[in-house]
Amino acid sequence: MNFLAHIYLSNNDDQITIGNFIADGIRGKRYKKFPIGIQKGILLHRQIDTFTDAHPIVRQSTKRLHKNYGHYSGVIVDILYDHFLAKNWANYSEIPLAEYIDSFYDLLGKHFEILPVRIQKMMPHMIAGNWLLSYAKIEGIQKVLDGMNRRTQNKSGMDTATVELKEFYTEFDTEFTAFFKELIAFSKITLQDLEIQLAHED
Repeated sequence: MNFLAHIYLSNNDDQITIGNFIADGIRGKRYKKFPIGIQKGILLHRQIDTFTDAHPIVRQSTKRLHKNYGHYSGVIVDILYDHFLAKNWANYSEIPLAEYIDSFYDLLGKHFEILPVRIQKMMPHMIAGNWLLSYAKIEGIQKVLDGMNRRTQNKSGMDTATVELKEFYTEFDTEFTAFFKELIAFSKITLQDLEIQLAHED
C-alpha cells in the first residue's frame, strides 16, 4: 500500500501514524531506537506490506499489469489503490479528505526532528504539491507515476499505467474495495498483537 493507506490504517494514533509513514526508511532492528508508539507504526507497516504482497486479490490486480511493467506492477498497484481510497474516502472516514490530510501535514511538522532525513527533504515537496489529496484524481496519479518513472531512469514505463487504470477502472475499484475491507480488519488485529509483543520486549 502507498502513503494514504498506511496513514489511514494507523488507528488515528499520532505516533503509530508517524512510524507507519517513515517505516520504509527504517531498516532491520533500527526501529527500536524510537519511542514505543512509533515502533508499533513501523512494525505495523511491515506487516501490512507482507499481507498485501501475498494477498490473492492484490495479485489479481498486479497480474493485469505484469505483461507491460514486470516487477514494477506491485508498486503501481499500491499507487492505484491509494487513488481508490482517496476517491471513495467518504466510505471510510467522516472527516473530509482535505481536512484529514491537513491534519497529517501538521503532525509531520510537529514531529519534524524525529523524521529520517529523506522524509525531511521530501516533506516540503509533498505538502507544496499536496500529493495525498491529488491521489483522488487520475491527473494526480499520473504525476506520481511520472515521478516514479523518472526515478527508474525511465526504465519502468510506469508513466503509462494510467492507460490500464482507465481501461480496467471498475475492476481495480472492485478489487481495492474487497481487499481493503480485509486489510482494515488485519491491521486492527495486528495492532493488538503488537501491543502485547512490545510490552513483553520491554
